[in-house]
Amino acid sequence: MSETGATGPRTLVIGIDALSRDVLSRLSKGTAPTIESILASGASGPLESQLPPWTPSAWPSIYTGVNPGKHGVYGFLRFDGYDWDVVNSTDVRERSIWELCSAQGLTSVVVNVPVTHPPPTFEGALIPGYTAPEDPECHPPGLLAEVRDAVGEYRLYNRQLREGASKADRIDGYEELVEMRGKAFRYLLDREDPDFAFLQFQQSDTVFHEFPDGDAPDRVYAAIDAEIEATMDAFPPETVVLVSDHGIGPCSGYEIRPNALLRDRGDVVTTTDGEKPSWSDISTRRLRAGDETDVDSTDDGPSAVERALAAAAGVGLTSQRIGTVLRKLRLDGLVLQVVSADLVAAAEETVDFPNSTAYLRDRIELGVRLNLEGREPDGTVGIDEYRERRADIADAFESLRTPDGEPAFEAVLPREDVFHGPYVDDAPDLLLVPNEFEHTLSASIREETFGSPREPWTHKRDGIVAVAGSGVDPVPVEDAHLFDVAPTVLATLGVPVSDRMDGAVLPVVEDPGSESYPPYRGEKVPTRDADVETRLADLGYLE
Repeated sequence: MSETGATGPRTLVIGIDALSRDVLSRLSKGTAPTIESILASGASGPLESQLPPWTPSAWPSIYTGVNPGKHGVYGFLRFDGYDWDVVNSTDVRERSIWELCSAQGLTSVVVNVPVTHPPPTFEGALIPGYTAPEDPECHPPGLLAEVRDAVGEYRLYNRQLREGASKADRIDGYEELVEMRGKAFRYLLDREDPDFAFLQFQQSDTVFHEFPDGDAPDRVYAAIDAEIEATMDAFPPETVVLVSDHGIGPCSGYEIRPNALLRDRGDVVTTTDGEKPSWSDISTRRLRAGDETDVDSTDDGPSAVERALAAAAGVGLTSQRIGTVLRKLRLDGLVLQVVSADLVAAAEETVDFPNSTAYLRDRIELGVRLNLEGREPDGTVGIDEYRERRADIADAFESLRTPDGEPAFEAVLPREDVFHGPYVDDAPDLLLVPNEFEHTLSASIREETFGSPREPWTHKRDGIVAVAGSGVDPVPVEDAHLFDVAPTVLATLGVPVSDRMDGAVLPVVEDPGSESYPPYRGEKVPTRDADVETRLADLGYLE
């Protein structure tokens, strides 16, 4: 028991981004004994993720229990016609676990869960995670300053990410972030003595995107495991739920560029006029802001190389064509040592969205959007031809083969086969599911439809779930889905499940039944945070 008398939450949820059995099997023996103990002592099994299986959409599905068609978030970006913004909690149009608990008179502590900024009003405390700014609003107001005074430095992001630090320094930064999460969480458990508590770790995903080999994953997972152990020792929960939003594994296939195929078909119209669509020009705008110092750029304006590339683009000599020639001469690597990738990106051919028929606007969405009249500001596809056009585009992707002769996609699905709810119209019209998720997608335009993947690892469909505690039989969990997490967590607390949830209580705890909660009400607020955009671009999530 703590000095304040706090004991431990009735239910503790530990979220570990990208955790799976396969990931655990790759760690050195003894790296994560606490995680392994939870899995061994509880009911556990694989957890099927949703489409798309990415952080900004999957975690809201976890904490609301509904599909993206009901909560409204499909990726890191929200779109308004051809404009965009980074998503935040006001884009999640369904009530969270902690809001439903609050409605039943229970208190909660939530730390580092993605897409929770700005936080709602509820009984308890919340420090937001991914997509929030570095100094976010917390609940209650003033909480972050209090936490920093009590436990020391607390940051959302790795300060080593963009300082040219070494690999070792960057991993040190990830370990520091993990420790900060644990210290802040335990401080709030002591302060609030909550019924429900939710702590999420993001670096478990980031480390595999950046440094999947060597000791980096072991170091990050050992740090996470230590914080879980310290938390459970200090504040032992009655029930612990371990959950991940998806898995992760080696990317053994290709980078697939749907916009290149659509360009070759005549669906995508391209432009090199320098007016890149607003969601694809993160790197270019960083250059214009003087944020990139490579290749003699200055605060006074673009460098000579940037101006040269822009001039080349103006006469149709795009970076793709430059790259094709350089690859044939085997000089592409040498040039990229001198000319940064950001500068090359500044001269790229890009999608002219208002004048195109269909396009991939954001690779994280995992799908193709048609430029539909009445829905998009300058729609080119009539409502009467929508289904025929969509079916024709679906046929093109279903028949697409990799250079190895294998199908590129295991499924090409109309959105109504995947999503349901009031926000289906915000989804891509066609979902492109890479074959066994061995391939990645890119929204960029290149000469070729297929290329080498830019990251060594990519997301997989199966994550993991475990429920452990008194009265929970340590049996295998079968056929569990991401949407089942929220109703199961509520069941461990004896809280009625919302009748709007798509998931079901896993048969390892007693089902408390359901009830109708008031629908979500609230206005969307903009994010418009350049630092958040840049961090997402640095991690490869924005192109």
